[in-house]
Amino acid sequence: MTITLVLVIAMAVLFSCGVYLLLERSLTRMLLGFLLLGNALNLLLLVMSGAAGKPPVGKSAEGITDPLPQAFALTAIVITFAVSAFLLALIHRSWKLSRADEVEVDEADAAIGRDRDDPADEDPEIDTDPEAAQREEAAR
Repeated sequence: MTITLVLVIAMAVLFSCGVYLLLERSLTRMLLGFLLLGNALNLLLLVMSGAAGKPPVGKSAEGITDPLPQAFALTAIVITFAVSAFLLALIHRSWKLSRADEVEVDEADAAIGRDRDDPADEDPEIDTDPEAAQREEAAR
Protein backbone atom coordinates (compact mmCIF):
# COMPACT_ATOMS: atom_id res chain seq x y z
CA MET A 1 0.00 0.00 0.00
CA THR A 2 1.29 3.39 -0.87
CA ILE A 3 1.24 6.41 1.38
CA THR A 4 -1.51 8.05 -0.65
CA LEU A 5 -3.78 5.01 -0.31
CA VAL A 6 -3.27 4.99 3.45
CA LEU A 7 -4.21 8.67 3.58
CA VAL A 8 -7.32 8.05 1.48
CA ILE A 9 -8.41 5.20 3.76
CA ALA A 10 -7.77 7.33 6.85
CA MET A 11 -9.71 10.19 5.28
CA ALA A 12 -12.67 7.90 4.49
CA VAL A 13 -12.72 6.56 8.05
CA LEU A 14 -12.59 10.09 9.48
CA PHE A 15 -15.40 11.26 7.18
CA SER A 16 -17.63 8.32 8.04
CA CYS A 17 -17.04 8.58 11.79
CA GLY A 18 -17.55 12.35 11.65
CA VAL A 19 -20.87 12.06 9.83
CA TYR A 20 -22.01 9.35 12.26
CA LEU A 21 -21.18 11.55 15.24
CA LEU A 22 -22.84 14.60 13.69
CA LEU A 23 -26.12 12.67 13.47
CA GLU A 24 -26.19 12.04 17.24
CA ARG A 25 -28.36 14.10 19.61
CA SER A 26 -25.53 14.86 22.05
CA LEU A 27 -23.90 18.25 21.48
CA THR A 28 -20.51 16.96 22.58
CA ARG A 29 -20.66 14.16 20.03
CA MET A 30 -21.68 16.68 17.38
CA LEU A 31 -18.59 18.73 18.23
CA LEU A 32 -16.36 15.66 17.98
CA GLY A 33 -17.95 14.78 14.65
CA PHE A 34 -17.30 18.28 13.35
CA LEU A 35 -13.66 18.06 14.44
CA LEU A 36 -13.27 14.71 12.67
CA LEU A 37 -14.79 16.18 9.50
CA GLY A 38 -12.36 19.11 9.70
CA ASN A 39 -9.39 16.76 9.99
CA ALA A 40 -10.70 14.61 7.13
CA LEU A 41 -10.98 17.74 4.99
CA ASN A 42 -7.36 18.62 5.76
CA LEU A 43 -6.31 15.12 4.74
CA LEU A 44 -8.31 15.49 1.53
CA LEU A 45 -6.46 18.71 0.74
CA LEU A 46 -3.16 17.00 1.53
CA VAL A 47 -3.92 14.07 -0.77
CA MET A 48 -5.14 16.29 -3.61
CA SER A 49 -2.17 18.69 -3.42
CA GLY A 50 0.18 16.45 -5.38
CA ALA A 51 3.56 14.86 -4.84
CA ALA A 52 5.31 15.50 -1.56
CA GLY A 53 8.81 16.83 -1.08
CA LYS A 54 8.77 19.78 -3.45
CA PRO A 55 8.90 23.31 -2.04
CA PRO A 56 6.01 25.66 -2.84
CA VAL A 57 8.44 28.38 -3.96
CA GLY A 58 11.69 27.77 -5.79
CA LYS A 59 14.12 29.12 -8.38
CA SER A 60 12.93 26.91 -11.22
CA ALA A 61 9.33 26.43 -12.30
CA GLU A 62 9.73 22.65 -12.75
CA GLY A 63 10.48 21.72 -9.17
CA ILE A 64 7.78 23.63 -7.35
CA THR A 65 4.42 22.59 -5.96
CA ASP A 66 1.23 24.60 -6.11
CA PRO A 67 0.97 26.57 -2.82
CA LEU A 68 -2.82 26.97 -3.07
CA PRO A 69 -3.72 23.65 -1.34
CA GLN A 70 -1.48 24.61 1.57
CA ALA A 71 -3.30 27.92 1.88
CA PHE A 72 -6.62 26.09 1.74
CA ALA A 73 -5.48 23.72 4.49
CA LEU A 74 -4.46 26.62 6.73
CA THR A 75 -7.78 28.34 6.07
CA ALA A 76 -9.67 25.12 6.85
CA ILE A 77 -7.77 24.78 10.15
CA VAL A 78 -8.69 28.34 11.16
CA ILE A 79 -12.35 27.90 10.21
CA THR A 80 -12.54 24.57 12.06
CA PHE A 81 -11.03 26.18 15.14
CA ALA A 82 -13.47 29.12 15.05
CA VAL A 83 -16.56 26.96 14.58
CA SER A 84 -15.35 24.56 17.29
CA ALA A 85 -14.98 27.46 19.72
CA PHE A 86 -18.51 28.60 18.84
CA LEU A 87 -19.89 25.08 19.35
CA LEU A 88 -18.09 24.83 22.69
CA ALA A 89 -19.75 28.09 23.76
CA LEU A 90 -23.15 26.72 22.72
CA ILE A 91 -22.53 23.49 24.62
CA HIS A 92 -21.45 25.40 27.71
CA ARG A 93 -24.53 27.66 27.56
CA SER A 94 -26.84 24.70 27.06
CA TRP A 95 -25.28 22.94 30.04
CA LYS A 96 -25.61 26.03 32.24
CA LEU A 97 -29.28 26.56 31.33
CA SER A 98 -30.70 23.05 31.31
CA ARG A 99 -27.99 20.74 32.68
CA ALA A 100 -28.49 18.62 29.57
CA ASP A 101 -26.28 17.81 26.61
CA GLU A 102 -29.05 16.34 24.47
CA VAL A 103 -30.88 18.15 21.70
CA GLU A 104 -34.61 17.71 22.29
CA VAL A 105 -37.39 17.57 19.71
CA ASP A 106 -39.26 20.87 19.58
CA GLU A 107 -42.97 20.07 19.56
CA ALA A 108 -43.91 23.32 17.80
CA ASP A 109 -41.52 22.57 14.94
CA ALA A 110 -42.80 19.01 14.72
CA ALA A 111 -46.40 20.28 14.55
CA ILE A 112 -45.47 22.68 11.74
CA GLY A 113 -43.85 19.80 9.87
CA ARG A 114 -46.94 17.64 10.29
CA ASP A 115 -49.19 20.47 9.08
CA ARG A 116 -47.00 20.96 6.03
CA ASP A 117 -47.34 17.29 5.08
CA ASP A 118 -51.16 17.44 5.22
CA PRO A 119 -52.51 17.41 1.62
CA ALA A 120 -55.77 19.16 2.62
CA ASP A 121 -53.85 22.34 3.45
CA GLU A 122 -52.39 22.59 -0.03
CA ASP A 123 -55.66 22.34 -2.00
CA PRO A 124 -59.02 23.04 -0.33
CA GLU A 125 -60.81 21.01 -3.04
CA ILE A 126 -59.17 17.78 -1.85
CA ASP A 127 -61.41 15.86 0.54
CA THR A 128 -59.55 13.69 3.02
CA ASP A 129 -62.65 11.61 3.89
CA PRO A 130 -63.16 8.99 1.13
CA GLU A 131 -66.68 8.12 2.31
CA ALA A 132 -67.88 11.74 2.16
CA ALA A 133 -68.37 11.57 -1.62
CA GLN A 134 -70.47 8.41 -1.26
CA ARG A 135 -72.65 10.04 1.41
CA GLU A 136 -73.21 13.10 -0.78
CA GLU A 137 -74.32 10.94 -3.71
CA ALA A 138 -76.61 8.88 -1.46
CA ALA A 139 -78.16 12.10 -0.10
CA ARG A 140 -79.06 13.26 -3.62
